[in-house]
Amino acid sequence: MFQRVLIANRGEIALRIIRACKELDIQTVCVYSTADKDAPYLNFADEKICIGPGPSKDSYLNIARIISAAEITDVDAIHPGYGFLSERADFSEICRECKIEFIGPSPEAMFKLGDKIQAKRYARAAKVPVFAGTEGEIEELDEAVKVAAEIGYPVIIKASAGGGGRGMRICRNEASLRANVSKAQQEALAAFGNGGVFVEKFLEHARHIEIQTIGDKHGNAIHLYERDCSMQRRHQKIIEEAPAPLVERKKIEKVCQAAAKLIKSADYSGAATVEFLMDQEQNFYMLEVNTRVQVEHPITEAITGVDIVKMSIQVAAGEEIPYKQKDIQIQGHAIECRINAEDHTKDFRPSAGLIETYRAPGGLGIRIDTHVSAGYRVPPNYDSMIGKLIVHADTREAAITRALRALNEYEVGPIKTTIPLHAQLMQNSDFKTGGIDIHYLERLLKD
Repeated sequence: MFQRVLIANRGEIALRIIRACKELDIQTVCVYSTADKDAPYLNFADEKICIGPGPSKDSYLNIARIISAAEITDVDAIHPGYGFLSERADFSEICRECKIEFIGPSPEAMFKLGDKIQAKRYARAAKVPVFAGTEGEIEELDEAVKVAAEIGYPVIIKASAGGGGRGMRICRNEASLRANVSKAQQEALAAFGNGGVFVEKFLEHARHIEIQTIGDKHGNAIHLYERDCSMQRRHQKIIEEAPAPLVERKKIEKVCQAAAKLIKSADYSGAATVEFLMDQEQNFYMLEVNTRVQVEHPITEAITGVDIVKMSIQVAAGEEIPYKQKDIQIQGHAIECRINAEDHTKDFRPSAGLIETYRAPGGLGIRIDTHVSAGYRVPPNYDSMIGKLIVHADTREAAITRALRALNEYEVGPIKTTIPLHAQLMQNSDFKTGGIDIHYLERLLKD
């Protein structure tokens, strides 16, 4: 097992990793930018080291500074968390060259599955269903137009690298496709340093279902069942739940098994999420593979009892997965609400600033993953998520009731947060019945 781990991230995921390391008797080194110098979670690390000013490119995305911090503090491994450098194969490769273990997949496995086009090729080989579309990145515009005509509109342009909706355009006719390919390429290049895009079929009324998997260095891979992430806005998830409501268990079991098979075929070690869109007939089509721990991992931990962050550290250290697939059973229902420092009544405008009042909910089945407290100043430099409310109960109905009760207890001020929006959604009749798709929230807010 590792002796010292450097956490190349910030906020609630940094604190989550610190806690997992403490339970494994591992010392932690936490890097931070000057914008985060007063963050309370830094006090839980055994050592902290500043890696630069607030802008991500000068700190959390600066590989040279992070590697220097790792060498100065003499760590065995680096945990990248999610976002920032977590899906950068070159960072994983540099860690290996510096004899520092990257807590995540090898660069080879990350290349196989982290790039959407490569992932689709491996998925086809593993008999995982994928969307029809271009075989590779678009090189000639006429090629994309030809493919779109064959598979039928609407189609979607996607960036080969990265996610979060950047480099993505929905096109309903040839004129729109021709007008948007270069725009998507430019946006992808600016966001990810890679301007590659491709085209595939677009589903109008899809649900977003993802499968949590984990592999080890001994050729083992298991799945931890599914999550439904359909409540989203502009491709950013708002609410996640597990298991997925209203999905035939026989169908989802097949998809889960296929996802684990895909991870195993890529010699993948670590946590990964295989994301799918499901149509109204409950046919599944793979979107992409996220080669890291996900923001919404706690709801899977709640229904399976598996500590995903601890296990990702253990398999990185060379341990075998301590479970067989038959050992993983679903217990109850869990819901996660992402609490963002945003004003949803003003088009989700960020609301950075000082938190003067903070009161967290409690009680049976309530978990709060957050790095903030009263006196914390939310910086304007980073993603606006300041915490996650996770509730667990015996049934979905009970979980919704519990979530609403917890949200009514939750107080963060005077900055604006999405807590009121979540309380509204917990009382929404369509959400209660499970009858939503990935564009439901946008339609609701427009009305």
